[in-house]
Amino acid sequence: MRKISVLSIFLILLSMFQSCSEKVETDLTKTAFIPKPTSVTATGDGFNLNKASVIYVQEGSEGVLRSAEILAEKINQLTGGSVTVKPTSTPPSREVYISDVNNATLSEQGYELKIEKHLISILGADAAGCFFGVQTLLQTLPVEADNTQTLYVPTGTISDSPEYSYRGAMLDVSRHFFNVEEVKQFIDFLAMYKMNVLHLHLSDDQGWRIEIKSWPKLTEIGAQTEVGGGEGGFYTQEQYKELVQYAADRQIMIVPEIDMPGHTNAALASYAELNCDGKARELYTGTEVGFSTLCTDKEITYQFIDDVIRELAEITPGEYIHIGGDESHVTAHDDYVYFVNRVQEIVKKHGKKIIGWDEIANAKLIDDVTVQFWADVENTTMGVEKGAQVLMSPAARAYLDMQYDSTTHLGLHWAGYIEVDHGYDWNPATLVEGITKENILGIEAPLWSETVTNIDQVEYMVFPRLPGYAEIGWTAPAERSWDEYKTRLAKHGKRFEALGIDYYKSALVPWEE
Repeated sequence: MRKISVLSIFLILLSMFQSCSEKVETDLTKTAFIPKPTSVTATGDGFNLNKASVIYVQEGSEGVLRSAEILAEKINQLTGGSVTVKPTSTPPSREVYISDVNNATLSEQGYELKIEKHLISILGADAAGCFFGVQTLLQTLPVEADNTQTLYVPTGTISDSPEYSYRGAMLDVSRHFFNVEEVKQFIDFLAMYKMNVLHLHLSDDQGWRIEIKSWPKLTEIGAQTEVGGGEGGFYTQEQYKELVQYAADRQIMIVPEIDMPGHTNAALASYAELNCDGKARELYTGTEVGFSTLCTDKEITYQFIDDVIRELAEITPGEYIHIGGDESHVTAHDDYVYFVNRVQEIVKKHGKKIIGWDEIANAKLIDDVTVQFWADVENTTMGVEKGAQVLMSPAARAYLDMQYDSTTHLGLHWAGYIEVDHGYDWNPATLVEGITKENILGIEAPLWSETVTNIDQVEYMVFPRLPGYAEIGWTAPAERSWDEYKTRLAKHGKRFEALGIDYYKSALVPWEE
């Protein structure tokens, strides 16, 4: 029989004492949730989630299955286990249960997360609600673990639903190109904070980024450069569909943008006939705006647009296509209005709803058009008067490419500096006189990429502002305040670091060391 020394016994007892006395948080209300949920109540106990746990999904909830699989993947990464997902016809009394069946009392995209000592249940109003409930549950867990520990989840109930149905961000892949894996990474950032739209800016003066099979020179020529003269790139239609599916698995809709009639130099360089003088333009790698335009009185222009929208609509299951419309400075006003009027009918013919930058309000808007407010209040209120909804993206508050302050080494500041508090502390429904909540589809934070060349730089400009935009879109204004929010955001710094996110460590946030 092996002898155990007195020292060994002492060390074992000391270890037991430390593990017993180590404080485990049992108050669910102390979890730093972002976005802030509608209501959180705590019951002071805990659920032990471990490598052998089972996640049950209500049979018939096909849209929920992928959410359950994503949850299982995350738990397995933390515990080193093999958590499994199983369908069930009967709600279980133990383990984890996810269902979107017969939850008609919940608001659209809403959920109830109930954590008991032996059962975690996520009941969603729909598949989206279930996914958002999963994201809330994940915020109760550490980002890192030692692959052996049981994960302790404080008990209680969270009831939650969003303020706005559309909560998005835009990624400009035209000024600088970002590959499929980088866009997936960006999608993951949105999913973490319950954002549900990715607007992809797919064409501009500096590059055309989506394969159009009926007009192959758009990518053969127009995709081959970017700001500064880099090699550019584009997505094949198969790659685009892969991104659409990856986003859909995370309850995110992709809204593709083809900017026109301005911001079109890449197309004008690819096809001479799109120019009024019939001469192809030189490829452009600078950052000036407003110098390009499609020829608005040529029928070939509208055949081109019809083909582009048709192919894009066929591979885009979401309900929107963005037609751009901004900064078309060299297009005569009447030509611009004529152009937008015709393009709206083309998009409608292909079964999609239209979003455009606020300048499109100068046209005769058809039904179900959304005007994206970025700069011009007069344009936007005119759009409302014409029956349009508004997507709120005020440049001075929501542009992710604006510098934090005068020392920021990336970004621009033509709309001002946007420190983390300035990006967070505004209400879409009161920002612009004449635009109320009833007029607003949602909010979107655009990231233009003139100065952003890689995913690390994307992360720096996006974090820590992105969670704030997510909360503006999700949480009722009466429940939001900067002083309270910054203490929750401070706790997410460790999450950013654990995930390898390069973020701006604002001095306004009391980051936890």
